[in-house]
Amino acid sequence: MITKHIDGVLFELKEDFDFDFLSEYGEVFAVFDKQDSGYLCFGVSNENKKLFLKLAGPSTVRSNVTTADAIARLKSTVSTYQDLCHPTLIDMIEHKHIKDGFLTVFEWFDGECMGKQYHSFDKFLALPIEKKFNIYNEIVRFHIHANKCGYIAIDFYDGCIMYDFVSEETRICDVELYTRKPVINTMGRMWGSSRYMSPEEYQFGAEIDERSNVFLMGATAFQLFGGGKERDLSKWQANENLFEIALNAVNTNKEDRYSTIYEYFEAWAKAIS
Repeated sequence: MITKHIDGVLFELKEDFDFDFLSEYGEVFAVFDKQDSGYLCFGVSNENKKLFLKLAGPSTVRSNVTTADAIARLKSTVSTYQDLCHPTLIDMIEHKHIKDGFLTVFEWFDGECMGKQYHSFDKFLALPIEKKFNIYNEIVRFHIHANKCGYIAIDFYDGCIMYDFVSEETRICDVELYTRKPVINTMGRMWGSSRYMSPEEYQFGAEIDERSNVFLMGATAFQLFGGGKERDLSKWQANENLFEIALNAVNTNKEDRYSTIYEYFEAWAKAIS
C-alpha cells in the first residue's frame, strides 16, 4: 500500500502509478479512490472550468477487478455516453489512452449524489414533493430517450442521480452498463441494487426489455416518494392515483406492467395534472 500526494490531496493505491498527465487538466482538488470498480477519479480545476476525470489503470485499494478489465470496461463506455448524449446526462468531453491506462474526462457538476450510501440521501428524501416531481420527470424523460436510442438501462439506482440543491438541476452520472437491445440475462442475478431490480434481472435466460425498465421507473418512484421496497400506500407521499400507477409499473408479472416507459409517463403526468 502506498500513499500518493497530488496538489495537497492524499489517496492510497496498491502500487505506484505515473500521474504526470493530470497537470495538463489543472489542479487536483478532490479524489475518489474507494470505489470497487477499479477506477480512480479526480476533481480538477483550471482557470476556465472544473472537470471530473475517470481513470482506469492504477491498482486501486478496493478494486474487485483487474486493471486490464477496468481499462477494457472504461473504454467500452465511450460509445454509450456518445449514443445517449442528453441534457440530463453528464457530458463526456474527452477520452484517450494514457501510459498504462485509459482516461475519460467529463464536465464537473456541482451537485450531490442521491445514493443511499451518501450523507445527502436524507436531503433528497426531505425535499418538497414538487421538487422531487421535477427530479423524477428528468429521470423518466432520460430513460424514454435511452429507449428510443435502442438501450436498456442496467444498474441504474440512486447512486446514478446527482442534484444541485442551489440551481435545482438534475444529472444522471453513470450509464456504464446500459446495453443495446436485445438484452438477455446471462448472469442469473444481474448487476444492480435490489431496490431497483425487476424479477427478470434475477432469472437466467430472461429478456431484459422496456417493460423491465418500466419496473425500474416504478421502483425509482417508490424510492423518491416513499416506501422503497415496502410499497405501501401508508408510506407514500404523493396522491393515491400516482401510487397505483407506480404499483402497476412494479408488477412482478412483466406482461401486466405498462408496455412502454412513455405509456407509463403519460399516465403519471395525467395523474399529477
